[in-house]
Amino acid sequence: MALLEVEALTKRYGTETLALNDITFDIQPGEFVVIIGPSGAGKSTLLRCVNRLIDISSGDLRFDGLSVPSLRGRALRRHRTQIGMIFQHYNLVNRLSVMENVLHGRLGYKGLVQGILGLYTAEEKRDAVRIIESLGLSEQSYKRCDQLSGGQKQRVGIARALVQKPKMLLCDEPIASLDPNAAKIIMDTLREINRETGITVLVNLHQVDVALRYASRIIGIKQGTVVYDGHPDRLTSAQIHHIYGSEAGDLILDLSERYAV
Repeated sequence: MALLEVEALTKRYGTETLALNDITFDIQPGEFVVIIGPSGAGKSTLLRCVNRLIDISSGDLRFDGLSVPSLRGRALRRHRTQIGMIFQHYNLVNRLSVMENVLHGRLGYKGLVQGILGLYTAEEKRDAVRIIESLGLSEQSYKRCDQLSGGQKQRVGIARALVQKPKMLLCDEPIASLDPNAAKIIMDTLREINRETGITVLVNLHQVDVALRYASRIIGIKQGTVVYDGHPDRLTSAQIHHIYGSEAGDLILDLSERYAV
């Protein structure tokens, strides 16, 4: 059974803006899927529909067999614990330490009082330490997040998502704010997590070359509609032109020279 099933999903903002138009696709457990498309294509809107940060206008979206638009209260909170979200601008609390930010990934499992008081179990703290260590952040564990580099902050965001023990990671332009070296570390980290843990990864990217290097499958979105869904090896220059329009000239590589995965 597919982990994520998106069926005729449409999202409108008011009466004027059609952000997503009749989107349909499935994602199987363990896939590493990259969504590409120009700015404003609807990539971020789609990810926010998956974890119900925003509501869809019509259609359906099923995660692990449950219809997401119908979820309310405790069921919705449980759904969100199953999906780790990684943001372009990190969404960390800068005045708090790395450890405190990572433990915030457990808040979805807490009651109101536990969350306010920051009451975490010994097992949760051990998991946080293990994940922080696995991401090469042990020496930064008790540093404030505003003392970290962009790449380190993004690894904290990944650690926060992993401590949730999710079935899927949603990554919204996770390397857009990073230099090339830091971006490579983040993408390598996401690929390693996918391969070693089997966690499904869905990533929004603007960079076609990065998508070709890391994705097991690419979905291309243009003006809120899926215009490509398939293996990276089948993505042609003509299709990239179709997805990106006038931007494509700066993005297209020689597609005969594929990156080694």
